[in-house]
Amino acid sequence: METNPEKIRETLKRVGLNGNEAKVYITLLKIGSSKAGNISKNSQINRTTTYDALKHLLNKGLINYVVKENRKWFEANDPKRLLEYLKEKEEDVENILPALNKMQSMPKEKHDITLYYGYKGVKTVFMDIIREGYDNDVFGDEGHLNDKLPGFSKFFIKQQDKNNRKTRLITGVRDIKPYSKGTRYRYLPLKALSPVATNIYNDKIAIIIWTDPPEAIIIKNKEAADSYKNYFEFLWKAGKKMDAEKDKAE
Repeated sequence: METNPEKIRETLKRVGLNGNEAKVYITLLKIGSSKAGNISKNSQINRTTTYDALKHLLNKGLINYVVKENRKWFEANDPKRLLEYLKEKEEDVENILPALNKMQSMPKEKHDITLYYGYKGVKTVFMDIIREGYDNDVFGDEGHLNDKLPGFSKFFIKQQDKNNRKTRLITGVRDIKPYSKGTRYRYLPLKALSPVATNIYNDKIAIIIWTDPPEAIIIKNKEAADSYKNYFEFLWKAGKKMDAEKDKAE
């Protein structure tokens, strides 16, 4: 039999009482029938919080009260009522289980991870950016597309301009070759250049590793894409405008 007061309170919290309800309930078991002020004093809880706890305990059927001389006197019901309370909660859960199971079987948002290898694979990634038809945020780009696939790079840029798609590009290279007309630039100095470029568009993240041969991965996951977008915004604000963008503004 458990007699440690702290463990008893923790058990009451696990079965559905909050901390203050557990304190008030234990106090009533100890002192018996009492007014709210005395319960507040013995529980070491302020009166407003005590009234809230008493209200919730009444709703749970764990305590009751009688009126004497126009004052409410509260007392705890038989502790076995806790078992009845738990049984009622179990029945409530059983009633909604069919609906919960139905929700679980409903189609969920599909999270895809697709790997690509070689230059043809990288082209497939950029074609996906075109097909999605959303603006593209890029960081870590050092002009690899222009350098490795110059002909395809011109095609990609032409399609982005044709579809009026905007690109924001963060790079560690000051003299990067200009992209499409709708591209804005930010420069962030890097300790070392990286072969990895990250594209964020719609609910997708495309990570391209410009090794030889290159490799790429597309992750379709809205939460992950939103997280990457937030990180991109942080980097964008920290970056400096590049000469190409300043000239365009002038």
